[in-house]
Amino acid sequence: MSRRPEHVAPPEIFYNESEAQKYTNNTRIIDIQVQMCERAIELLAIDPNDDAPQLILDIGCGSGLSGSVLEEQGHVWIGVDISQSMLDVAVEREVEGDLLLGDMGQGMPFKAGTFDGAVSISALQWLCNADKKSHNPPKRLHQFFSTLYSSLTRNARAVFQFYPETADQIELVTSQAMKAGFYGGIVVDYPNSAKAKKYFLVLMTGGVAKLPAALGTDESAAQIAYSRKQAEYAKKARGKPLKKSREWVLAKKERRRQQGEDTRKDSRFTARKRSGRF
Repeated sequence: MSRRPEHVAPPEIFYNESEAQKYTNNTRIIDIQVQMCERAIELLAIDPNDDAPQLILDIGCGSGLSGSVLEEQGHVWIGVDISQSMLDVAVEREVEGDLLLGDMGQGMPFKAGTFDGAVSISALQWLCNADKKSHNPPKRLHQFFSTLYSSLTRNARAVFQFYPETADQIELVTSQAMKAGFYGGIVVDYPNSAKAKKYFLVLMTGGVAKLPAALGTDESAAQIAYSRKQAEYAKKARGKPLKKSREWVLAKKERRRQQGEDTRKDSRFTARKRSGRF
């Protein structure tokens, strides 16, 4: 049986240069990551009548796969991750979001009311693990949730897709989030599917709203929707390098120019791998 990554090494060590490249170039991982981020954005319940781009915090942003989904949906994002190697790959891919090296367990270093929402894919479970003698999971979770709460607007949501190991971990993260001022709970999509089952912690900062309905309570309909989504993304991504080719970058810059956005001029260095570290 394969060990859970958080039991192998701390995240900044586990996601080294080799693992970061493998994570970002694996089509199966890309597919799953995109699907989970799309669902997280859906759970943010952003007002569909609000055409203004939302500023979203991507916690545990890694190499920017989730950020790319946010970009495609018209949002602006800032990413935080503890792995320098992951952020190096994000810089190499020329993601549009701003990137910050940081440990979520030490808190979010942003001004009050900065973000319209937050998403996190496959990161929260790491805080349930004590990687150092000084690490106290309940205290680190409370520090994280408290600072995250203050950095969000008062009608914002934060959505975490994560992999709880036990029911006690679910209780730990939800209790610390509520102590920090959030309300909300767990949404479990596809609860009867061993492969598709996903846990989302949906946190709200203000107002009164019910938790979103989980997907997959009608197993047959849910499985069809899930399979179609996989097929659609696989078809879209087939044969296309992941935001590294010069052709992809030039096409994206041209789209930005057509939209009237400020765009750097093309040069012989465009899309060339950067030698410096982030």
